[in-house]
Amino acid sequence: MTERTLIKHLAARDDGPVTVSGWVDTVRDQKKVQFVVLRDESGALQLVNPRNDETADIADTISNLSNGSFLTVTGDLKHDERVKLGGIEVKLSGIDVVGAAIPETPIAEDSSVDKRLDWRFLDLRRPEQNLIFRVQTTFEHALRSWWVERDYIEIHTPKLMASASESRAELFEVGYFEGTAYLAQSPQFFKQMAQPAGFGRVFEIAPAFRADPSFTSRHATEFISIDAEISWIAGHDDVMRMHEELLVAGLTAVKEKHGEEITAAFGVEVTVPATPFPRIPLAEAKRIVADRGYVVPRADEDMDPEGERQIAAYVQEEFGSEFVFLTDYASSIRPFYHMRHEGDASLTNSYDLIFNGVEISTGAQREHRIDVLEQQAREKGLDPEELGFYLDFFRYGVPPHGGFGMGLSRVIMLLLHQPSIREVTYLFRGPNRLTP
Repeated sequence: MTERTLIKHLAARDDGPVTVSGWVDTVRDQKKVQFVVLRDESGALQLVNPRNDETADIADTISNLSNGSFLTVTGDLKHDERVKLGGIEVKLSGIDVVGAAIPETPIAEDSSVDKRLDWRFLDLRRPEQNLIFRVQTTFEHALRSWWVERDYIEIHTPKLMASASESRAELFEVGYFEGTAYLAQSPQFFKQMAQPAGFGRVFEIAPAFRADPSFTSRHATEFISIDAEISWIAGHDDVMRMHEELLVAGLTAVKEKHGEEITAAFGVEVTVPATPFPRIPLAEAKRIVADRGYVVPRADEDMDPEGERQIAAYVQEEFGSEFVFLTDYASSIRPFYHMRHEGDASLTNSYDLIFNGVEISTGAQREHRIDVLEQQAREKGLDPEELGFYLDFFRYGVPPHGGFGMGLSRVIMLLLHQPSIREVTYLFRGPNRLTP
């Protein structure tokens, strides 16, 4: 038996015998000739079977094929520029139905996203979905390569925690033997632990969990968080510099490998941003947005979604950038471990990164002085005794450090201009979805 060939490799092969495996996309069962479009993980191919006495068995099999059935076929590869699908086709000599599908499919092209998510394994057969996860693979690999080439250490932090890393309001509680554990909202405390451990620079790409009952296009209860933490920084600008260089590496890899496919599938041109990204203090950003006719409802709060869209539009108009760092957030809306401005404790050395009008990341310089850290925790209504294991990190020496956390699905959603992270998450989890 000839070794299976991926469809994407057929164009480079000479005419002759081939074996291809995949699933049935469409069947055209005509009186004199039959056509089958076969897909595999790499592309689509036209199979052809002229009807005659010698091909009667193959013809009967094709006539009874249902879309979605998995086949292994043998035949003769022929290059023919008249064939619209890749300029090649395979004239069948054998066909083996290895996994027959039920004829009636439960979803269609116009099915709602919720219906498609109910049958996600079928929805993922769409070429656009295949491309989404190839893009994600390339993007993640490029990030890891950038870090590893610069001597970062990859860590894997636990997702079961004894106490909160952020706010208890967004914690999932789980039974843990005779007690209670919590699903990690982020690897924040543990990636910081690597700093007094002397690791210097660390990263992680892993799940995180938020018990947030939000039903927006950007929220999920389980998501993949991209995190990094670095020692010996002079301020949060060092974190931003690392963050933007990392993203340039990821987007460059995606554009080089998938740029043309992305344009064909989604009508989107991948743009590799210039550095440095624009940096605008939050208070100034709110004034800019107000001048554009939109006032963020609460002056003492974070930028809301409409404010993010407005500042992104301004940055695109003024700087031609899809990215903008909003900096210098008020300490009242930032966690206790964010370092505050020297001489102005009302502001923090922190930022949010906006991409195409949506926040994708939060980063900051961390407070590393134990006395200041304990005081800031008390000001937030936290009991230092409950933070004992975390505060211990700072009692035995820790360098100045900072880092960020970034949502993978948000980046991919915005990169490909998709309407929801549900379209770019392999298996989405939200307040009303735990299956499949």
